[in-house]
Amino acid sequence: VQLVESGGGLVQAGDSLRLSCAASGGTFSTDGAWFRQAPGKERDFVASITRSGATTRYVDSVKGRFTISRDNAKNTVYLQMNSLKPEDTAAYYCAAGSRFILSNDPRDYSIWGQGTQVTVSS
Repeated sequence: VQLVESGGGLVQAGDSLRLSCAASGGTFSTDGAWFRQAPGKERDFVASITRSGATTRYVDSVKGRFTISRDNAKNTVYLQMNSLKPEDTAAYYCAAGSRFILSNDPRDYSIWGQGTQVTVSS
């Protein structure tokens, strides 16, 4: 399975973006997650979602602003980002393949996309 992210871009503070993560070469049959990495920093957890889509988990800094969802018929996981802030600026990565439910540890994920850049100007 390969993951391909899309939807990043340059926006102003307060704007919205929706990121997509499409799986190809197989089904997106595990939990999905989004991480982000700013220059010079570690890759940080943003959100995760169970295979059914029934349960989600978020880092505190995005709660109430970001929503993770999935459409299993389309093999795609989404991240709706509202009220964006300059501190949300980072490369956003989609991940899958974790053996643990809703893990927030990047070491638990075995499949990664190439990343999509999100830049929020003040």
